[in-house]
Amino acid sequence: MVKILDRLLLFLYSLVILLISAIAVLAAFQLIPVRTTEYYLGYVFDRGFTWEKVAVITGGILIFLLSLRFFYISVRRSRTQASSIDQRSEIGDIRISVETVENLSLKAAGRTRGVRDLRARVKVSEAGLDINIRTVVDGESSIPEITEEMQNAVKSHVEEITGIPVAHVSVYVANIVQSAPTFKSRVE
Repeated sequence: MVKILDRLLLFLYSLVILLISAIAVLAAFQLIPVRTTEYYLGYVFDRGFTWEKVAVITGGILIFLLSLRFFYISVRRSRTQASSIDQRSEIGDIRISVETVENLSLKAAGRTRGVRDLRARVKVSEAGLDINIRTVVDGESSIPEITEEMQNAVKSHVEEITGIPVAHVSVYVANIVQSAPTFKSRVE
């Protein structure tokens, strides 16, 4: 939610700065008459309390605060670490990265015959790991048999190696391998 709000604020901030810089450039090249600029600035700043003055001061304060916010965001250290699965043992803490579990899933799925171009995505849920495998099959073997074999292999391998329960393994068969047509050479 915060990232969406920051992106919206950055968009609005960019529009305001673009407008202000366009007015400044137009005034510098005297495309906006000097008298109009002097009249408006005099009208806003020489008079007492007016709504125009309040709007300019409020806008200036908002732009200043947004500038500070974006400056802070740009220089702060990122707290995001590689996502991991944390476990406790009698001796201490164990952290296994999600990338490790994805690679273990790919290794187990790769042992299944008839599959190519594997990709894995792991999500951590309260029930255990949700593993999604995307693959391309050869089209020679039964897809239900291949996917069931792959699901069992991934589930058992990941649970055996990591000790983390696997709640769900889904396999998405994206396509079949397109083999190049073979042409027989003809000798006359």
